[in-house]
Amino acid sequence: MKSLVLKGGVLFIILLSFRIEAQQVYKEKFAHTFSIVARDKSTGEMAVGVQSHWFSVGSIVSWGQSGVGVVATQSFVNPAYGPNGLTLMSEGKSAKEALDLLVAKDEGKDFRQVAFLDVKGNTAAFTGEKCIVSAHHIIGDNYAVQANMMLNDKVVPAMAKAFEEHKDLPLADRVVKVLIAAQEAGGDIRGKQSAALVVVNAKPAKNSWEDKKVNLRVDDHATPLVELQRLLQVHKAYEYMNKGDLAVEAGDMELALAAYGAAEQLFPENLEMKYWKAIALANNKRLDEALPILKQIFDKDENWRELTKRLPKSGLLTVSKTQLDQILAL
Repeated sequence: MKSLVLKGGVLFIILLSFRIEAQQVYKEKFAHTFSIVARDKSTGEMAVGVQSHWFSVGSIVSWGQSGVGVVATQSFVNPAYGPNGLTLMSEGKSAKEALDLLVAKDEGKDFRQVAFLDVKGNTAAFTGEKCIVSAHHIIGDNYAVQANMMLNDKVVPAMAKAFEEHKDLPLADRVVKVLIAAQEAGGDIRGKQSAALVVVNAKPAKNSWEDKKVNLRVDDHATPLVELQRLLQVHKAYEYMNKGDLAVEAGDMELALAAYGAAEQLFPENLEMKYWKAIALANNKRLDEALPILKQIFDKDENWRELTKRLPKSGLLTVSKTQLDQILAL
């Protein structure tokens, strides 16, 4: 009984605070935009992607929590849909139940456009009557796409089509394809400025800092989706670097080198990726392979040579004094 009373109290507080915040509709951020909430049926990962002609759209539109769901709140944005929607879904409400509860209490609902997706893949979306045309949404299997203030009525159907056509891609890449399709179909009538991508896992994160699998924002850019796609590529490269480091710790140099190699292919101009690969080789008695890589790095930037001098003291470079001198003499 105490549990039911507590949950009821929490719900009352959420809805009361939501109604107060909703009364500020004309003071809220004017983030008209297009977005997608989606789930990968094979991995259970959930994502929200967005682009807008508004500064830092990712700071107010896109919300997600591992093991719970994702939210996109746009048009005249009421940011409370994000945290309050996630709280309701974490308590067992479906996407539709959570969205319906919040919309019912929102005095500015006619100006809102919102989409929820829960951990089971249930989706719900709402487009207020006063959202600026072209404005509508489509709910599909494990996804919802929505847009307002678009150049034309082709944008949202193009998003749905792109999501359906790219089932072979990882969820993050699939979402980016959807956003690109929206832009190519006409996009925001005002143009473009910022974009964001959030991916969360199917199961709750053990630690709060592990909650977002992908969390990328382009706050102000002439071509935000081009930049978002580049950042996703860099993100993948660093994921491979992390896998390589873990393999080194486990003593599996072949796996480590394969991971480092994959990282370099994704981000070939990055000196740091080459550098730590070379250090790993040197630490594992493969100095002959490390030397040409280090020479290439030192020739481009002398600071890496200076950094190398400092590594032995921290235990990050375990070669002999003779070998260290050989490296520094490159």
